[in-house]
Amino acid sequence: MKQLIEQLKEFISEERFNLFEQILQNRTNYITVAIEDIYQSHNASAVLRSCDCFGIQTVHVVEQQNEFIPNPEVAMGSSKWLNINHYKDKNALPNAILTLKKQNYRVVATTPHQNDTLLPDFDLEKGPVALLFGTEMRGLSNQAIDLADEYLKIPMYGFTESFNISVSVAIILNELRQKLNKSSIPWQLNEQEYEETLFKWIKASIKRPELIIERLQQNKKNNLTS
Repeated sequence: MKQLIEQLKEFISEERFNLFEQILQNRTNYITVAIEDIYQSHNASAVLRSCDCFGIQTVHVVEQQNEFIPNPEVAMGSSKWLNINHYKDKNALPNAILTLKKQNYRVVATTPHQNDTLLPDFDLEKGPVALLFGTEMRGLSNQAIDLADEYLKIPMYGFTESFNISVSVAIILNELRQKLNKSSIPWQLNEQEYEETLFKWIKASIKRPELIIERLQQNKKNNLTS
């Protein structure tokens, strides 16, 4: 892949390639976000935008009951810079959580219950974190809460029980991103993740990238047989 990246980067500006490398230094999969059945396009888009802004590279989308349809005007193109994994069948939620746990994530449900850990007290040092957020109206389902490993809530000081989901995502990511940056945790993308993401971003910046890749591979093949 390194060789292909070197070839493809000739089709974008040096400034853009340097920007990709700069942003990749702050991308992480140590924290990931999983969202359950969000149905309002404005909120779906705002979640993706926040993940991009805070350097969260991967988002897991559970569509067990509602289809996830971001609004492109709100998302501001953030979706093409993220890895978005969709789970759509009737077992979408347990499949998503099982996948996250197999990847060694602590699945953390964001809920307003009294026994949850308050956001300022949350410990990132215990291992990678998958933050689980629920629908606009009812929050996380009982199944999601039952399958989670830990529980997290934002301190509240008013009459309202909870924030809008997109606001909750932004508040939690802001707090945890600051904690991550101050920690000694090796949170950056590993070499494979870095290269795969860089390759994806370059492809997203080129018109008809598959044709270019096919041509490059054919040229390589021709050189080997000549």
